[in-house]
Amino acid sequence: MEKKITLAVDNLRKVIGKREIIKGLTFDLREGEVFGFLGPNGAGKTTTIRMLVGLIKPTAGSIYICGYNVENQFREAMSNLGCIVENPELYPYLSGYNNLLHFARMIDGVGEDRIREVTELVGLTDRIHDKVKTYSLGMRQRLGIAQALLGRPKVLILDEPTNGLDPAGIREMRQFIRFLAEQEGLSVLVSSHLLSEIQLLCDRVAIISKGTIIKIDTVEQLLSNRERVVWRVSPFEKGKQVLSSLTAIEVKDDGTILTEFNEQKTPEWNKQLVSAGVSVTEINRKMPVLEDLFLELTGGDTIE
Repeated sequence: MEKKITLAVDNLRKVIGKREIIKGLTFDLREGEVFGFLGPNGAGKTTTIRMLVGLIKPTAGSIYICGYNVENQFREAMSNLGCIVENPELYPYLSGYNNLLHFARMIDGVGEDRIREVTELVGLTDRIHDKVKTYSLGMRQRLGIAQALLGRPKVLILDEPTNGLDPAGIREMRQFIRFLAEQEGLSVLVSSHLLSEIQLLCDRVAIISKGTIIKIDTVEQLLSNRERVVWRVSPFEKGKQVLSSLTAIEVKDDGTILTEFNEQKTPEWNKQLVSAGVSVTEINRKMPVLEDLFLELTGGDTIE
């Protein structure tokens, strides 16, 4: 059964001055999925997020949240959206509870029952009455998410949700975001510079470069057929010659050779090398990672 589309972006464009920053982005989010949004420096990722959450207006194109057009049904669209852009804005001298109470007063129909629900959801029940200035960074992130969830949104946008967290905090945040998608049915759009985290966290990924989406698919499909074998051989030139006669190769700066992974052919290639008088000192199966694909598609640009 096809999952319901909760966020639809069609031919989105943004011109600032004479420069076109965003060049016709089209993508969607579906109910209960985590969607990764990746882009190198200057790609337009942050500009796109700011348009999605209503902070700046698009030059052209449309954004629909749960069927509501952000341009002319803004209040209805935003009522279905929760977001944290960059860092959650909190009052450090107030308790976590009073922060949530302050924001709840701005949303129709949100009372103390909902505050208790979101507090429990993000795991802050034991510390909710402590002042925010005593919270760890991870706790502040969770309180920020609790704030974003107060209005029962269908779409949650998180800009760098693991920024500054230690490894344990990153893992905890990843598990929490998966819980929101799988158990609460939220559509979660996550931007992050931690490609390994995106690979573990997301169902689908969009890679944006120079204002254009250059790839969008499931993580599984993006990485399919990208397993490689690392060969270390001696003498190197002879080994390179033999392998290149058998399959496509890639020579790495560390003195290794990469080939495709083929379960049937790899042992045969090893025999061919040995028969040719080449010593094989390493055969290592290299699992595909999103970082390699990202660098390949973006020409080695760094991520935002």
